[in-house]
Amino acid sequence: MIGTTLFLIFIGLMLAGVPIGVSLGIGGLVAIALANSDTQLFGLLAAPQNFYASIAKYPLLALPMFVLVGSIFDRSGVAQRMVTFAIAVVGRGPGMLPMVAILVAMVLGGISGSGPANAAAVGGVMIAAMSRAGYPASFSASIVGAAAATDILIPPSIAFVVYSVMVPGASVPAMFAAGMIPGILAGLALIVPAVWISRRHGFGNSETGEPRPPFWSSLGEASWGLAAPVLILGGMRMGWFTPTEAAVVAVFYGLFVGMAVHRTIGWNDLFEIFRESAEISAVIMIVLGLAGIFAYSVNTLGIADPLARLVIESGLESTGALIALFAVLLVVGMFLDGVSIFLIFIPLLTPVVQVFHWDVVWFGIILTIAVAIGQFTPPMAVNLMVSCKMARVSMEETIPWVLWLVVSFIFAALLVIFIPELALWLPRSLGY
Repeated sequence: MIGTTLFLIFIGLMLAGVPIGVSLGIGGLVAIALANSDTQLFGLLAAPQNFYASIAKYPLLALPMFVLVGSIFDRSGVAQRMVTFAIAVVGRGPGMLPMVAILVAMVLGGISGSGPANAAAVGGVMIAAMSRAGYPASFSASIVGAAAATDILIPPSIAFVVYSVMVPGASVPAMFAAGMIPGILAGLALIVPAVWISRRHGFGNSETGEPRPPFWSSLGEASWGLAAPVLILGGMRMGWFTPTEAAVVAVFYGLFVGMAVHRTIGWNDLFEIFRESAEISAVIMIVLGLAGIFAYSVNTLGIADPLARLVIESGLESTGALIALFAVLLVVGMFLDGVSIFLIFIPLLTPVVQVFHWDVVWFGIILTIAVAIGQFTPPMAVNLMVSCKMARVSMEETIPWVLWLVVSFIFAALLVIFIPELALWLPRSLGY
């Protein structure tokens, strides 16, 4: 009864337009009050205690830093230099600019941890370039929105940080290592339909005769940006700094590149960069704290147990149950943002993970892939919203193109589901 009340309040508040974090917190608070009706005052003390416990975790110090890194590199001019270098490598012709957009987004994924920030950085350069080469604006927006989704799979990733603090046994270094191969696989999965569609429809024919940028000079210009993922991930692997410290190093490196090397960031820009990052980080932290109250209610009151029993009694074996859950998450991802999906479903799915003895790192990667697909699947599609706004097209216009990319991304996800070593081999090899 209490569990039903919890979810009715939560869903009702969301439908009424209440922010999802507040809905989670209020639903959890009411459930705690009902469960402790005899000692209501003392029982309610669990709410502030769990709010604080949910955000007072050392790994979460990295979260605002990686948000800040995304804002800094968005304004540093790194994306433009990477695009020039990528064109020098792959050349020009039908399908080459979409490939460049995807590759640059993947590299930027190794710097920041935010899909929308990645979409803004890549879209600011690539959408105009693709338009000049004859690509439809709706197709360009689809490519950029989908490419930016690789950001939360390729470390460092804000999603991995959030997951690691919510799930015991899934450390940040292990999640970062596990996401590398699936992230690259997802990027390659996007390149195939992007090039095929371009060549089938003759997109980009007008740029075939354009000269390639000189390789060595473009490499020199892009080297500062290309070195960032090496510094961040290599430094963690060498033991120079922890993931949290790596985020701080990335901030100072980004400021150095933007202010001293490329000189695209001035002192007057810093306040706006810090303000924007602080607002985003504060919202995420508040939602995490409120979700901690919801998670406490779900776990303490045993609300998730019926869901675990339902999955077990359905007769599905391990792989079938995982595919069924993945399909549900795909649908949910079309309407909710990634952080919300993590906060709502991780407490509910933890008993299921334990019943089937799934590796928590592997399951975290699969959950993150589902979130990534939702970032460019209408109607919500936060990445696609950003790229559509920059391309000045409606989201409906992207559907004929973006569906091909969604299907290809799902194929990459199925490979990770059926071949767990794609996610687990690297962290095991590195000793995480």
